[in-house]
Amino acid sequence: MTRLRVAPAPRYGRDRLYVTLPDGTAVAWYDRSAGRVSLLPGAGREEVLAALAPYLSGEVTVGPPPVPTPAELDRLALHPDDDLAPNRPGEELHAVLDALPGGLGADRAGPVGRAGRADRVWRVGGPVSRRDPRRAELLARQVVGEELDRLERPFAGAGPRVLHSVPLPGADPAVRIDHLLIGPAGVLAIRTLAARNRRIRIVDPMVRTGFAAPAPLLGHLRDAAERASRALATAVRPVLVVVGASRLEVAGPLLGVRVVREAEVAALADPEGVLKAADVEAVYGAARDRRVWGR
Repeated sequence: MTRLRVAPAPRYGRDRLYVTLPDGTAVAWYDRSAGRVSLLPGAGREEVLAALAPYLSGEVTVGPPPVPTPAELDRLALHPDDDLAPNRPGEELHAVLDALPGGLGADRAGPVGRAGRADRVWRVGGPVSRRDPRRAELLARQVVGEELDRLERPFAGAGPRVLHSVPLPGADPAVRIDHLLIGPAGVLAIRTLAARNRRIRIVDPMVRTGFAAPAPLLGHLRDAAERASRALATAVRPVLVVVGASRLEVAGPLLGVRVVREAEVAALADPEGVLKAADVEAVYGAARDRRVWGR
């Protein structure tokens, strides 16, 4: 038989590897988190396992694909143009920065590594970020997005789900949702703040970055969470993630808003809370539909 090929799935496929014919026709997939190889017509069991051999680990179940749940069927029916799951962190900034002259494209600073991530963000993008703060903002969203994406993997589909760059049609540009975390602990509307190694001082609802004028970011964040709550018909809590701050000062209590640094993002995924696994999937299925956010 013609040699089979193995390729990773897109981000919304999570930890899957697809086995395909040379023409791209899928004949199987390996869900690494679930330890399952699902076989489709077009190739034999032994041929598929031989192709996947370098990637298999631990005990693996082999058989036909599992019967999809109602939530999965709803997602399959979603038109690609309306599906927010493939969105990258800072999706709307990528095209803007790529179109700028002088090599300011979003990917020209290289990858953001895990070790020393915040320091590297500001060092690699230093001069460019000072000329155009949108570059620093994009990198901050990528840092937080990377940490949030890591939260999905350990739970094998039974824990948090993440969306990036959620649009809010008709909203003030200052009111935005950079990331949406849906998990057992509930739904969080997350906004990032690129500190660029400056001091951040927060006096609810004002946030001051360095010597810049204070801005009502916490008010904007509450508005975004309220908008999300109406769209999803569930409670949504606002979270501000400060990236790369030399110092973070919070004066006085904060009304219903949580403020964390980028190193504390993992703590947002409390495995115990108010939503069961089925509820998480139901909310995620609704949230990934672009049309929901026009409500």
